Amino acid sequence: MTTTTLHHIPAPAPEQPLPLRERLRAAARHHGPVLAFYGALKLLGFCSFMYLLDSAGDFRTKHPRFGGGAHAWDVLATWDGWWYQQIAVHGYDPKLVHVPGATGLITLEGNSAAFFPLYPALMRLTSAVTGLGPYGAGLLVSILASFVAALGVYAVAEWFGGRRAGLAAAGLWAVWPGSGVEWAVYSDSLYVALAAWVCYAVMTRRWLTAGVLTFAAGLNRPTAAALIAALAVAALLALRDRRDGVLRPLLAMALAPLGLLGYLGWVGHRMGDYGGYFKLQSGAWAHSFDYGKQTFDVLTSVPVGHFTYLFAWPFADVIGVGVVLLAFALLPLLLRLRPPAVLVIHTVLTLALVLGSQQIFANVSRYLLPCFPLFIPLAVAMRRVSLRVQCAVLGLAALASGSYAGYALFELGVP
Repeated sequence: MTTTTLHHIPAPAPEQPLPLRERLRAAARHHGPVLAFYGALKLLGFCSFMYLLDSAGDFRTKHPRFGGGAHAWDVLATWDGWWYQQIAVHGYDPKLVHVPGATGLITLEGNSAAFFPLYPALMRLTSAVTGLGPYGAGLLVSILASFVAALGVYAVAEWFGGRRAGLAAAGLWAVWPGSGVEWAVYSDSLYVALAAWVCYAVMTRRWLTAGVLTFAAGLNRPTAAALIAALAVAALLALRDRRDGVLRPLLAMALAPLGLLGYLGWVGHRMGDYGGYFKLQSGAWAHSFDYGKQTFDVLTSVPVGHFTYLFAWPFADVIGVGVVLLAFALLPLLLRLRPPAVLVIHTVLTLALVLGSQQIFANVSRYLLPCFPLFIPLAVAMRRVSLRVQCAVLGLAALASGSYAGYALFELGVP
């Protein structure tokens, strides 16, 4: 009889988590170059923008609320920035007040309810923690959010094409038309940061993270409706394919719209009219969904040199037309990469919401910043060039962005 001896093979010891210091070092090695690359390009464009403002000097003759101030950098807190500072200091006063005798497009007085609460809330918190005034607090929030957005854009592009593609995408975020508001008292950087990380969380199947971030995005901009729909479609596909169970995708879907619906409901309740937010946008700012009529009017007028359409700002509108045409050219290239549904739905619906609305067309380059997935085909293609050439190309674009993404928007248009 043969006796077989069974030797006990010990199970491998569980991997010990790295100490905090080591994890921080690893994160710095991985993300440091991305942040440095984005920051250098952004600083180059920002200095160019400030130089152009100071050289022209037009801001000195304008009202401090409408593109003016004592210094060039004061311009960064005008227009929408003025409203955000008022909310951060005084809070909200939602109401529908008719302009006496008004019969044109503008029939209501504008008020703070048109501006979503997350960004001014962070301004107020930052001011309380740091002692900065509303201007400094708003600028700090925007700058920090722009770096978080750069990391999010990098993460999404890296998923497609590796580190070089991610680095190029972060660079494109720094120089894209409309990027002049990234370092201004505007909510755009915060929204793109949230949108980018929502998309990445969905792509990596972190459903609860995606739901919470989409909830926050809904407290920041109304175009979060596109992000909510994108998450919902992705969650339904996950449920259909039974990839991640049932509970987490359903919870993400339930959380996602609460921020947007909650704010619109609160404003409507305070106004005594649950459609009050949309009435305010239409009556006080002439912003409404017109199924693309205004966009079509601009796209057919600008190429032949006609500027008789609503809210014409010729130089800024020429740039806006170029941005729209570029978006139409890049969308098929993005679809060729067969991206996850969350990126497709978010990009297409954001395009539809922006281009389907009557508004100041000069702002279109800013409103389309959340369409960052359009960067991906360019970023993937840029992997083929050396880092030196990539830096040279994006560096020149950064210098030029002081004009086309900053000066044209703030001084030659209405941001």
